[in-house]
Amino acid sequence: MQNDKSSVNKKSNEKDKGGNPIFYKMFKWIVVRPLLYLFYQERIYGTENVPLTSNLIVVSNHASDFDPLIVGSCMGRPVAFMAKEELFEIPVLSQAIQAFGAYPVKRGAGDRAAIRSAIESINKGWATGIFLQGTRTPDGRVTAPKLGAAMIAAKTNAPFLPVSVWGTETIFPKGAKFPKLFQPVTVRIGALIPAPETSDRATLEAYTQKCADAINALHALGR
Repeated sequence: MQNDKSSVNKKSNEKDKGGNPIFYKMFKWIVVRPLLYLFYQERIYGTENVPLTSNLIVVSNHASDFDPLIVGSCMGRPVAFMAKEELFEIPVLSQAIQAFGAYPVKRGAGDRAAIRSAIESINKGWATGIFLQGTRTPDGRVTAPKLGAAMIAAKTNAPFLPVSVWGTETIFPKGAKFPKLFQPVTVRIGALIPAPETSDRATLEAYTQKCADAINALHALGR
């Protein structure tokens, strides 16, 4: 009997895993969008480039822990981001980011489980968000892009949507105890880049560099 209960609980937990699109949209419009508009003078360009249906990988630069909320809230559709596994050990925060479709990734290592989670997220109809460098950079530029996004694109036939976030490195600079307000933030959304047709390393590297170049070109436009 106990084994039956364990089996039921396991199935229930598996069913509950993943993002909640309704909660995602409520949090976006009630909390995130008003805060960005009021306190960060956010400008958004290129929203017409976002496909609202079908497979999609949002690739972005990364300069702040706030980037997932900022990028995701500009897309017009739910976006599930990879998140460092340490965040899933923090009570309350863990439940919140899982409700938003986030999935863990081990920093500094190729994580096949994270790639599988990204593919599952895409198959459920979510766009998946990936910071192309895998970690924050001081000036927001992509200098050493990783191949993970291209690998996922090749497996799911999902095009890339290059996105640049500008100015977010000033929100929570190193050593600060609280986020700074009234820091100008700009989001630029570029044109779609088609998925790789093959998954050989040379092709994945070429598409990864194409994404990095597109993001950096958007970033260079500044405010």
